Amino acid sequence: MPAKDLYHDAVKAALIKDGWAITADPYHIRYKDVDLYADLAAERPIAAERKGQKIVVEIKSFVGRSLMTDFHNAMGQYMVYQTLIRETAPEYSLYLAVDDIVYRNFFRREGIEFLIRESQINLFVVDIDQQEIVQWTS
Repeated sequence: MPAKDLYHDAVKAALIKDGWAITADPYHIRYKDVDLYADLAAERPIAAERKGQKIVVEIKSFVGRSLMTDFHNAMGQYMVYQTLIRETAPEYSLYLAVDDIVYRNFFRREGIEFLIRESQINLFVVDIDQQEIVQWTS
């Protein structure tokens, strides 16, 4: 099993604070002879007026030597997980979780926004200090 990301506990707390129930920590993705682990799975309790939502969350801290290299790695991992989740658990939507500072300083760049949009990456932004979700992007 992989090590937890630097912000794992803060993201988990933010999801719980936002009304999500954590259903797996980590979330096991298994397809034929492939075994992978995403950081979390969560679902929002079903309300009377709407269907429940289920998400798988991959948390990335972007603390390597190069933000672009971290981004390349996150994009590749996201695409692999997305493909396998679509096949094995289509009721789940995959989200990439990043902290608000990296979001403001890197993900708001025009070229990065274009890549996120064109790759159809679901993203949410967490204020790590406050342990709160500050933005969802789908």
